[in-house]
Order: sequence, then structure tokens, then C-alpha cells
Amino acid sequence: MQTDPIADFLTAIRNANTARHNELTLPSSKVKVEIARILKEEGYIGDYEVQSDDKQGRLRIVMRYADGRERVIQHIERVSKPGRRIYVGKNDIDRVLGGLGIAILSTPRGVLTDRAARRAGVGGELLAKVY
Repeated sequence: MQTDPIADFLTAIRNANTARHNELTLPSSKVKVEIARILKEEGYIGDYEVQSDDKQGRLRIVMRYADGRERVIQHIERVSKPGRRIYVGKNDIDRVLGGLGIAILSTPRGVLTDRAARRAGVGGELLAKVY
């Protein structure tokens, strides 16, 4: 039984990053694809693609490393959990690492970074922090 698929998704990325794998494949969902899109746009992963299968589809993520296989993702964590949801208003969105990292929020306008949510003037559920 899977209780928190987003936490499992972030843990898979964290583990692949620690082991310096080139890519990973896991079950797909709309939220996971949106998080992968943000991670790609912000330069934390190389690429992603959704592969169809008989069930829900598979999400393939190509990891990204700097020169000398230096990790691009230093830290990735789930903030809001099923047991304790964390919601932030548009004026309460904190900067991650003084603006060097990103926060990923689920808002009424879709899954956004903290910067995009501030610009759009919306708050939402704080899904994860990455730097």
C-alpha cells in the first residue's frame, strides 16, 4: 500500500542522486510529471519523459550532474505530508536558501515554484524544497 507517492518519488530521486545513477524509472502520475517539469525547468534534472504501458504509465527521469559528477541536487525534501499538510498563503511563501533553492507548491493554478506562485499571487500546499 502506497500512502505518499510524492514522498516515494522524491526519495527515489534522492537515492538515484546519491548513487549517481544516470536515470531512473518509476510509476507516473500527473503531479509527479509536473514536479519533474519544474525540476527540469530549474535545471535540477537533465530530462524526463512519460512512457505508456498497460497501467498508469512510467516516468523516466534523466539525472543531471555538474563537472566531475558533482551533484546538482544537494538536498530534496518533502514538506507537506499526509499526516501533516502544510499550506502557505501568498504572503507567507519563504525563500529557500535565500532564493538559491526552490519550493514546489500545489496551487489552484497548478504546480508552481515559489517564485512563480509569488508572481501569480497565489498560495497553496508546500510540497517540497530543493536546493
